[in-house]
Amino acid sequence: MSNPRVLALAYWLHLIASVLWIGGLTALGLLVIPAARRTLQPPEYSRLLAEIQKRLDPLGWFCLAVLAGTGMFQLSANPNYQGFLQVESTWGIAILVKHMLFFGMAALSAYLTWGLLPALRRAALRQAKDPAEAARLEQRNAQLLRLNLILSLLILALTALARAS
Repeated sequence: MSNPRVLALAYWLHLIASVLWIGGLTALGLLVIPAARRTLQPPEYSRLLAEIQKRLDPLGWFCLAVLAGTGMFQLSANPNYQGFLQVESTWGIAILVKHMLFFGMAALSAYLTWGLLPALRRAALRQAKDPAEAARLEQRNAQLLRLNLILSLLILALTALARAS
């Protein structure tokens, strides 16, 4: 049995990391990028994306590491945990699907960080030469951010289901 104080600390850190990661994705996808796209010229938009990525990416990846570490600790301390891939209950199914979605979000975040956002910044700088490419990448970015937000909401719903079962 785990020390209750250590487990409480793990829960607290897990919640903080969840709020920061999901909050950052939400603010970026629903507030910052749409407003910046409407109000800034391409060079300024590109610089803003670069500054946001420089600050948000390290925080997001740190949150992912905290979520993975504290999540594994919580999992091992949970009395419902029966072993790796033991999904004989509602709790087990919810946790398995939650982790699958988490890995999907991590993969999607990696693509956004190292693939799409750098391409979007380059396209914003070249927008005068190829405005269609910039528009296409911006649309793709918005879609993927919405997908990540939907996945995060599903993860929170699965967490609630696991807690309730």
